[in-house]
Amino acid sequence: MRALLAFRGLFARQARGLLLALVLSLVTLAAGVALLGTSGWFITAAALTSAGLAFNLFAPSALVRGFSFIRILARYGERLTGHDATLRLLADIRGWLFARLFPRLPLADRNLRHGDLVSRLTADVDALDTAFLVAIGPVTAALVIGTTVTAILAFLLPAAAWVYGACFALAVLVVPALLVLRSRSAGGQVVARAADARLVALDGIAGHADALALGLLGSSQANFSAKAEALATARGQLATLTAIAAASVQGLAALALVGVLWIGLDHFGGGSIDAPVLVGLLLAVLGSFEASNAIVRSVGKLSTAMAAAERLMALAETPVTVADPAQPQPVPPDAAIAIDDVTFCYGTGAPALSNVTLTVAPGEHIAIVGPSGGGKSSLLKLLLRLADPQSGRITLGGVPLADLRQADLHAHIALLGQDSPVFHDTIRANLLIGRADAGEPDLWAALTAAGIADFVRSLPRGLDTLLGETGKTVSAGQGRRLCLARTLLSKAPIVLLDEPTTGLDRDAELAFFGTLKTALAGRTTILVTHAALPEGTVDRVVTIRNGVLGA
Repeated sequence: MRALLAFRGLFARQARGLLLALVLSLVTLAAGVALLGTSGWFITAAALTSAGLAFNLFAPSALVRGFSFIRILARYGERLTGHDATLRLLADIRGWLFARLFPRLPLADRNLRHGDLVSRLTADVDALDTAFLVAIGPVTAALVIGTTVTAILAFLLPAAAWVYGACFALAVLVVPALLVLRSRSAGGQVVARAADARLVALDGIAGHADALALGLLGSSQANFSAKAEALATARGQLATLTAIAAASVQGLAALALVGVLWIGLDHFGGGSIDAPVLVGLLLAVLGSFEASNAIVRSVGKLSTAMAAAERLMALAETPVTVADPAQPQPVPPDAAIAIDDVTFCYGTGAPALSNVTLTVAPGEHIAIVGPSGGGKSSLLKLLLRLADPQSGRITLGGVPLADLRQADLHAHIALLGQDSPVFHDTIRANLLIGRADAGEPDLWAALTAAGIADFVRSLPRGLDTLLGETGKTVSAGQGRRLCLARTLLSKAPIVLLDEPTTGLDRDAELAFFGTLKTALAGRTTILVTHAALPEGTVDRVVTIRNGVLGA
């Protein structure tokens, strides 16, 4: 519950919409109770009135119709405003979560797998909508309705008010509270096992081709079936607890109804209450328990919301691995990069880089080559300050990277990685990621420098052509060039290229390298690659093996 309360500030932002939904929920419940009570009184009074006496049918029938329409409209308004406020709340939670995550990337917890991260960012966030829709709002509305009915009974049947009040309090407060306590473990298991099932499903999709080729598809399916069965078991336990609670509430409703009827018949026999009023009270009592039934049906979800909130808070409170300095210095323009005796390792493993020393002059183009696992990508990670070295230092114009604000550094250095994505959007939108304020001439200049302007002009919609998911409507080479154009658009004076020709055939690779020399003229460029470089692509080549830099 403490983790769920940590989001109270975000709930407060949507207080107006949530309060309106609560008011409409109260109106809905009140209209429902009044509808049943009025109908019971009306029908009974009409039946007991002798045929010779006049009975005013119009006023009570108008009340029945009025309460019916009020209930329908209030229910619609409650759903509309409640879900609108909840969707806005979820958007706020996602914004809050991503704002907390960005300074923590890459996440320090290297055991957090991609599938679990996806589950936390999607399903766990969505689970928080139950906190108001099925807990706070319904409980508050039920308490108001129960208090009102108790007050009416206290005026007409004082002894029955105690019976009803006790049963209603047990149904609205005690039973749901016990359900939350008893279902806490089951709710946590539902969230955890759902995350496990998503993780296995994502792994199975990503590795489907390999599993099929290696004959492991059966074991992959069996693993997913086992995770799904474990999830079904946890959900079954939660459903069982919810069913027991629902049965308890029904029993309390029956006890309250029988108690009011018993006391009411005694008063009816004494002449202190007439039959139509008694029947109206009985149906009002029955209708008031509608709120308690709704709470119990849904309060089981509150335990999953609490577990989801704990997982989100654990993610949001991941230690920050790289922090901005208290007094950042400005980034020196056109400055040399100096890597001085740097050693870096991941966790307690072997060093990825050992005593690396390298200087790159402003505007110089260098290539770093070597076998996989040699430390090439780790060096780029340190240059972007996505991590800090354990010893040594990296400076830009003599200023240590640790003395620069990360946002300033990242604006000064552009990266074209081997997995830089082409997004499912227009070419224009993909390019504007590099510089949001770029005009159309800037876009065409970047496309021309990347050697893909003619291709874009040949498209019927030009810059407004919609690219498929992961750029599936263009070739791999064209996708790489679009990413290069986006990188060029940033105007960063330093450009890092991490295996930019991954997935290209040799002809496309040679054409891409042929573009780099002119496209990146005047910019400091560090190219990491396994590919054989054509003569003149870079000014010099350095080799790194097992974390050690050589000539």
